[in-house]
Parts: sequence; structure tokens; C-alpha cells
Amino acid sequence: MKEQLYALRTDAAVRIAQAGDTTQLEAVRVALLGKKGELTAILKQMGKLSAEERPVIGQLANEARGELEGLLAARAAALGAEETARRLAAETLDVTMPGSRKRLGHKHPLTVVLDEVKEIFLGMGFSVATGPEVEWDYYNFEALNLPQGHPARDTQDTFYITETMLLRTQTSPVQVRVMEQQKPPIRIIAPGRVYRSDAVDATHSPLFHQIEGLVVDEGITMADLKGSLDQLAKRLFGEETRTRFRPHHFPFTEPSCEVDISCFRCGGAGCPMCKGEGWIEILGAGMVHPKVLAGCGIDPERYSGFAFGVGLERLTMFRFQIDDMRLLFENDMRFLGQF
Repeated sequence: MKEQLYALRTDAAVRIAQAGDTTQLEAVRVALLGKKGELTAILKQMGKLSAEERPVIGQLANEARGELEGLLAARAAALGAEETARRLAAETLDVTMPGSRKRLGHKHPLTVVLDEVKEIFLGMGFSVATGPEVEWDYYNFEALNLPQGHPARDTQDTFYITETMLLRTQTSPVQVRVMEQQKPPIRIIAPGRVYRSDAVDATHSPLFHQIEGLVVDEGITMADLKGSLDQLAKRLFGEETRTRFRPHHFPFTEPSCEVDISCFRCGGAGCPMCKGEGWIEILGAGMVHPKVLAGCGIDPERYSGFAFGVGLERLTMFRFQIDDMRLLFENDMRFLGQF
């Protein structure tokens, strides 16, 4: 058996050295040291040896195994180094070549203006409230003093899912939900997507964004409403901007008004932007109707409040002097890259 072990060590050294890649080396390792390998086959013959020969042959077998494992490890390391060298040669990069510039993204103009509006109202102590876009008819209309058959519903024709469920036409339902769940004082703005069955043109879309505001507390008056909207107009369009209230009618506010701002292009002198009037209509507002307060469990004899609603697209078009709403939704990078 000594001769077999010596011969195996000599032959194995040659076979290991001739292995050209890791696959071949693994095959040699299994042939030499595997469960059915050549060294194992020799060791199975130890049962035929005398008690005096077994320790000697056992020591030689261990030395042979250690030598073979060392040769295999050294050859594996050498093959790994050769493979690394080949990959480095094949994947060489010219580090002197300029890299390709990564284009950085930026906020959409609607998001820019929305963030500005949020910052303005958060600075005045408001919080931001949200609600579902798929809404019940009750919250979208009835709780806002718009019962079934009310003619004002015609101007807010929307997309119905069932007879009592629809895509909301305004974010006013968020105001109702907040008043049901929270007792005064309340100061919130409610931004979000809304839907109406409008044909697409330069100033209309079946999907757009609205920002509504609500304040309910003791002693709230139209003066508080005007002060808040003056602050919004000045922060968005410049400190010289003035506001004007005109009487109007909304079922959920009483009294109600349309709010105009002095033209930011001509300063009120008259120009094509304001159609020569010097004023631009920007939003609707008013004092929360006592029926709406009572319907939400708030005592209208003790509390009063104001509410307003403005289209985010309208603000954005004025803010950046955009003349077609469709540009905001078409995702044309030639347009969006200007902001």
C-alpha cells in the first residue's frame, strides 16, 4: 500500500497541475478524494493489514490527503488569479473618457404651486386634510345643502359608480368629514383630485385638482376670510396684489362671494390677460351655511366659519402665465423642462 500511496501522490500532482480551469480541477478533486475516489479505495484495503502496519499506513494516508488538499487549494488560487486577470483585460475601461451626465428630475408645476399653497396655510396655523376620491352622494352633495334635484348639481355633473356612489366633484366632502369627527376650532385645507364630466379644452378637464379651505370657530367673520385670502394672493402673486369680493351664490355658504385678484401682469390697468378689466377671477368662497354646520353636529348659534375652493390648475396657470390647461397633463418634456 505504501507504493500505491507514493504513486498516487506523484500522479495526482501532475493531474492537478494540468487542470486548465476550475471545472477540470473539481473533477480531479472528486476522482482523488471523493467518496469513491482513488485515496478512499486505497484506505479500504487497510482491513487486510496487521496491527503493526495500520498506524504506519494511516499516517502515510493522512500525509497524502494533506498534500493533495494543499495542491488542490494552490491550483484553485492560481486558476482564480488567471480568471481575474483575463476579466480585467477584457473589461478594461478608459477612465479618461467623460461620463454621461445624468438628468435630474424636478417638481411638476402643479406640485410646485401646491407646495407653495401648503406652506402659506401651514404658516397660518392650518393643517392638511385628505379624503376618499370615490365618495358617497351624501358627502359630495346632500351634506353640503345640495339635496336630490337641486339645480346646482347640474354644474357638477360627474361620474357615478352606483346611484349613491360617485367620483367626487370637489374636495368639500373632506370638510364635512372633518367637521363630523373634530370639534371646533377647525383650520384645514383639503387638496386633491376631483372629477367632473367636462369636455377637454384649454380651461376644462374631466380630472383636475382643487384646494379647499375651512375655518370653524367662535367669532369667525368675512374679515377673517378676506385676510386669509389676501395673504394667499400676496404670497403667490406679489405683495402689490389686491383682492376683490363680489356677491355670488353657493348652496353651502351664506353669504357667498367670488374672489378676484388685481391683474399681476398689468397691475389693474387692463390688458389681454385680464380682458381689459384689471381683475382676474380666482376662486369662490363664503361663510359656511348654518345648515351645513348643524348637519355636522356643530351649533351654528355658537360657531361660525368660512370656506373657499380654488382650482390648482387655475392657480398654476396664473402663477406661470400658462394659457392652456392641457399642457399640464401632456407630459411634454419640452414644456415641463422650463420649470
